[in-house]
Amino acid sequence: MVVTPPNQTRPDPAASLELIKRQWGGKTDLWIFGYASLIWRPEFAFAEQRFAVARGYHRALKMWSTYNRGTPERPGLVFGLLPGGSCKGMVFRIPRAKVADALVPLWEREMPNAVYDPRWLRCETRHHGQADGEKSTVTALAFTLSKSSPDHAGELEHAAYRKIFAEATGRYGTTRDYAQQTYDGLRKVGIDDRALGDLLKRIDS
Repeated sequence: MVVTPPNQTRPDPAASLELIKRQWGGKTDLWIFGYASLIWRPEFAFAEQRFAVARGYHRALKMWSTYNRGTPERPGLVFGLLPGGSCKGMVFRIPRAKVADALVPLWEREMPNAVYDPRWLRCETRHHGQADGEKSTVTALAFTLSKSSPDHAGELEHAAYRKIFAEATGRYGTTRDYAQQTYDGLRKVGIDDRALGDLLKRIDS
């Protein structure tokens, strides 16, 4: 059975955006770490993209979505960046002059219910398409999720995933399509998420 996540008092998205702007400071370009839909649908102008690894966090389809990929009555799932392990993704560099214009629609997309915890993560990077290219480290903004958050779905049985994939849909479409698009988008940039691939195979079997 799928349990609807409880109602809760959430942080003010506008306040969290202003905090991030202050922390950024406006003196440098801004790096964004993408680990799911930001890879295949960034929706902001960027000057550069690189392969990146964020240590201490991993990608997991374990965050309730009652807006983008589900509803309060039939919650869906989206990826969260959870503590532990490591995560392969992409970082995108937004030129300093374009950061202000990029952050507002990004917040409207990622933080309509303020479910993520925006954090600055140190990411090991290499230039896109250069498997043996020179590595460097950047500090990037990432949307993380605490395991103690009410939005963390925790461990779900296969039957729960099957039901969510069959029923959950939100303003951006279904959870099923989101999971497939993320898997395909990751593979397009050379990232093989075996756990996600196995889940999709089991759902379709």
